[in-house]
Amino acid sequence: MSHAGRSGAGAPPERRAPGAPQVVSVNVGRPREHPWNGTTVRTGIFKRPVPDAVRVARLNLDGDGQADASVHGGEAKAVYAYPAEHYDAWRAEVGEQAWGAFGENLTTTGLVETATRIGDRLRVGTAELVVTQPRLPCYKLELRFGRPGLSKHFLERGLTGFYLSVAVEGTVQAGDRIELVGRAAHTVTVADVVRLYQAEGREDLEAVRRVCELADLPERVRRHFRKVLAAREGAAGPERAGGA
Repeated sequence: MSHAGRSGAGAPPERRAPGAPQVVSVNVGRPREHPWNGTTVRTGIFKRPVPDAVRVARLNLDGDGQADASVHGGEAKAVYAYPAEHYDAWRAEVGEQAWGAFGENLTTTGLVETATRIGDRLRVGTAELVVTQPRLPCYKLELRFGRPGLSKHFLERGLTGFYLSVAVEGTVQAGDRIELVGRAAHTVTVADVVRLYQAEGREDLEAVRRVCELADLPERVRRHFRKVLAAREGAAGPERAGGA
């Protein structure tokens, strides 16, 4: 796959050393108006690669912003990372894309959802970031690519990327190493949360209980799973629920 045109993003991911996580591109963008379904929507999903070091603060990166603070941004979603490895997987659906196309702040190599745990602490450049949750996309992803139904497919394929909070402010730049400086003590990965989110009545209740106890998972997500747990245990009846 050609990566021509991904300016300011560093070397293509296939030139990176296997097993050495790195930042391929740092991407930022301010919210802007965009047409959608006969109206105009304000969105921050459009990002552009920047070649220089960018400051990472508690709520976002310098030069970046979110349009709807009720569902985007905040401390638990200060930074969004997306694996460069996934770009090839989406090529047939969305074509050749520049880094940042999925709205991510950090395009990375060497980090995937199936191996990255909620609560993992990463040193990226001079900043330290903590993995908080997968991206559970809204319609803005469909707006970005002009493809209705893409948000659902995004979840079904499990190629979601993940959000991070900022434990230590600092700067990041394309080419920076990503170091795991604190491994979460549990084994719940980003991919595990995505699978449970989509289970729709088929959830492993023990797995749901574990997710509800994850301190680094945002309260909004844990509340969703607590409701799932209450509904499933209620449907099971008091004896079965009590013995689960």
